[in-house]
Amino acid sequence: MQRLRLKADGRIVEVLDGREAPLVPDMRGNEPTPRAAAAPVVRDLRLRAKLTQAEFASRLGVPLETIRNWEQGKRSPRGPARALLTVIAHEPDMVFAALARRS
Repeated sequence: MQRLRLKADGRIVEVLDGREAPLVPDMRGNEPTPRAAAAPVVRDLRLRAKLTQAEFASRLGVPLETIRNWEQGKRSPRGPARALLTVIAHEPDMVFAALARRS
């Protein structure tokens, strides 16, 4: 059974082991899934690339806090960031080489 809680600001969160996890739709737009599910993916990509959070943030051109929020499940990558992370999952060397060429 799924336990949900309505927050004062209108967000709906799922209660997991006494902790709250924001809900977002899955990739197909089906039932909501815990946002924290994206956290291990981002962390795993970063660890596979053997980069610190600061190095990963710098290479992606995002603030360090963004990487921290993704990895802690506070935020979930959306739009272009999600697409970039998907490409990194398949071709990390190509992506990092291309990003290193930007001015």
